[in-house]
Amino acid sequence: MTEIKTKTLAQLHDLTNRWAVITGGAGHVGFVAAQTLLELGANVILVDRSESGLEKAKQALKTAERVHTLVCDLSQRSDVDKAVLQIIEWTDNHLAVLINNAAFVGTDKLEGWAVPFDQQSIVTFEQCLTVNLTSPFQLCQGCAPSLTKFGQGDSSASIINVSSIYAHIGPRMEMYEGTAMGNPAAYGASKAGLELSTKWLASNLAPHVRANNIVLGGIFRGQPESFLNQYNKHNLMGRMAEEEDLKGAFALLASDASKYMTGQSIVIDGGWLAL
Repeated sequence: MTEIKTKTLAQLHDLTNRWAVITGGAGHVGFVAAQTLLELGANVILVDRSESGLEKAKQALKTAERVHTLVCDLSQRSDVDKAVLQIIEWTDNHLAVLINNAAFVGTDKLEGWAVPFDQQSIVTFEQCLTVNLTSPFQLCQGCAPSLTKFGQGDSSASIINVSSIYAHIGPRMEMYEGTAMGNPAAYGASKAGLELSTKWLASNLAPHVRANNIVLGGIFRGQPESFLNQYNKHNLMGRMAEEEDLKGAFALLASDASKYMTGQSIVIDGGWLAL
């Protein structure tokens, strides 16, 4: 048999000297994404609207020399345009990974958001679409030349869009009764749109840029016991996700370990969508 030469898993996951952008970098999911990519050798740019949150994240990551922070309000198109220019400058127009993670979620304190359907605000609905769907489009469009330039080398570039199980199913609203949490219509609509845009990006940016989704179920954040009991009852693993459960998917999609994978979704939901 002819010897088949392959890279080791360590070589395939090596992100040394590669640049990655992570939106929502001051949040829990953004932090674990950054932590993962830093462990693999990458330089990361954390993007968030909270300057203090970004500073705390940078300090907690303990690799200050490889972490840049960029304050940006993704609901403002001019802010996103400025962010793209800064990203291009810092990465020398060679961006390897773009993770669109920032989003309005069910625990956000917004007017007309985590409320009954008849009280949900159209203004807030549109704001959600802007942050969850339009800003990833704008960032992908602005960063596409830089991603493509990187992808013309030995490795393809990677776009990772962070989605939700609620792009695929409706929520069990009884789980939220008696809590300050919610699952507004705009959230699922925005995530469903994001997933289809990922397929569009995959088909239009290939072969130099890959685009895939990470589809998340619920993540434990000290939710009320009534919510946890309902959630765990409908989950095959009997629990909510922990941050550590996300690291493998980020490592895979950001690296050459997934160099033949594009237009796909990795679902991390404890089997919720299997039921």
